[in-house]
Amino acid sequence: MGFGYWWLSLLIAYCVGAFANHANYVIIHDATHNLILRSKSWNKMVAIIADLPNLTPGAMGFRVYHLKHHSHQGDYEYDADLANHWEARLVGNKWYRKALWLMLFPFFQLTRPPRLKAIKMWDRWFFVNFACAAAYDAGIIYFFGWPGFLYLVFAFFFSIGLHPVGARWIQEHYTYDFDQETFSYYGPINRVALNMGYHNEHHDLPSIPWNNLPKLRAMAPEFYENLKYHSSWTRLLFQFIFDERYSLFSRVERMKSRDCGTNSVPSPNATASAVNSVALNAKLNNV
Repeated sequence: MGFGYWWLSLLIAYCVGAFANHANYVIIHDATHNLILRSKSWNKMVAIIADLPNLTPGAMGFRVYHLKHHSHQGDYEYDADLANHWEARLVGNKWYRKALWLMLFPFFQLTRPPRLKAIKMWDRWFFVNFACAAAYDAGIIYFFGWPGFLYLVFAFFFSIGLHPVGARWIQEHYTYDFDQETFSYYGPINRVALNMGYHNEHHDLPSIPWNNLPKLRAMAPEFYENLKYHSSWTRLLFQFIFDERYSLFSRVERMKSRDCGTNSVPSPNATASAVNSVALNAKLNNV
């Protein structure tokens, strides 16, 4: 098939490829937390293999800045999950700009790591990731032609952008109600998204693999049943785009004290969350 069938590549990528690529991202995510195999090196190899259909080599870079996200959530100088200030001002709250931002999300994500402190993106594992991704892309072009590569492009952008599974990036920490910083998603797409929606549970205990996150919620309902959550990624996608209350500033950002250069006093909600995490760990250790 030639480029005349680009629409077929687009359709398959939207209906199938986006979900498959997103599941690969979940595998990369769990490998980042060393939850798949015992060895850290083998987890890195699993992440690189899962990264092959994702067009660009992102697994090793993700490993670096995602762990910083957990240890410094909401800290602009360490958390790549926060949009750049210039990025948020550029997008604003206009629906067409937010839609375009979602469509081009991978490009914006690339601009964030350079602002982060105390991270090292370039090491031998990054170059292994790069070489494997380049070889895979070349193999796709050689055996399936440019239409095959076009499918990879479509599936890659849909899996983290303008698609229901792309709403996962909004679901996790975007809000215009700042009483709660992190949100879970309990909906049917979790079945093919490997429970990635269980985000409060994951942040409480990052050492729990994806298949046990629903069990964690069931074991400790008193910690989760009173929290707000999302039940539809599709509805959230449209809400984020068309609701002007949402912008890239719709995040909890921990500000630095300009006088002493230290973190400001945490909010009561942040303190309560930390206390809940300790209590939850204690409960699970006693089971």
